[in-house]
Amino acid sequence: MSTPVPPTLDELLAGPSGLLDTTFDQLRTLLVVHETGSALRAARVLGREQSSVQKQLDTLNRNSQALCGEVLTVRQGRGKDFLFTPTGETTVELARTTFANWLESIHWSRRRLGRMLTVGTTEFTLPIVSRAWERVSEEFRQREVEFKVAHVRTKDLWSRLETKQVDLICGSIVSTPEGDLRLREYEVVEYARGRALLLTNLPAGELPDAPVETSRLPGIPLVVPPAGLVADLLATWYGPGYRERLNVVADIDDVHYGLSLLKSGFVRGCMIVTGSIGRGMAGQDDPDSVPLRAIGLHDDLEPKAELMTGAFVRRADLERYDAGHPLNRLWDAVREDVRTYTPSA
Repeated sequence: MSTPVPPTLDELLAGPSGLLDTTFDQLRTLLVVHETGSALRAARVLGREQSSVQKQLDTLNRNSQALCGEVLTVRQGRGKDFLFTPTGETTVELARTTFANWLESIHWSRRRLGRMLTVGTTEFTLPIVSRAWERVSEEFRQREVEFKVAHVRTKDLWSRLETKQVDLICGSIVSTPEGDLRLREYEVVEYARGRALLLTNLPAGELPDAPVETSRLPGIPLVVPPAGLVADLLATWYGPGYRERLNVVADIDDVHYGLSLLKSGFVRGCMIVTGSIGRGMAGQDDPDSVPLRAIGLHDDLEPKAELMTGAFVRRADLERYDAGHPLNRLWDAVREDVRTYTPSA
């Protein structure tokens, strides 16, 4: 579909009533029906009666028939999903783009005016955001700043930043002496650096407590996630095809599931974890679980890699706004927190 030419004033004034009467609410309903497949399931998601959803679909179909010569959806029988016609599929994509553009514009305006701020954080860096928030919370409440916290998984950290879904983010990344070129456009407040550990349910006779060289990892049964911090570590040491060089005995998509696998004994092996997780889980007294040990990792491969935990913000955003803008005020709070915060023993 070619790029549309902006309508003239005469074309705007002569817009057909079927188009002018179409609402965002109707388009949202169409999108939900497309995602869920039926008016009944869409009604449940929207918290409405099925008859209300069906009435909106009937109106959209009637207007589409008058405007384009084809309805948007066709019923296929009881219990079957709606069939979307070519015009329906085109309308869905147009509605999705329209919603995205409007929401992006609204969010940009609210951020520019200092009315909204969205901060992303992983589960393990939530305390950073919490402490910074305590420093500015009263000011933000008085200024009626809408403050949102979004849970971000480590594997999605970069995409959330690059697509500007968050204004500021706290999380952990893999750091090497060469640095990360992706950080060139960001300001960074570094909280901590550390080495990864191996958390294992293997007996000491099979895997001694002595630190394990990273070059020995191919000979050790590993529980590995498909993406995220650990995947980035392994890719740093073994390249993008690291899975072909390692003995992967289980794939996990969540650190908690990996811990459960090891504690249950269902899988025998090791999981690479951050130091805080490894030390926290090792030696826990649980008679119903297999005991876990934390073993150090000695990095004998190049490039050397560390885990860096910190806060990240787009430099251009800080420069775009004045010093009193909520984003700059929060960033100042983060920097003050790292200057004064003393971890508990």
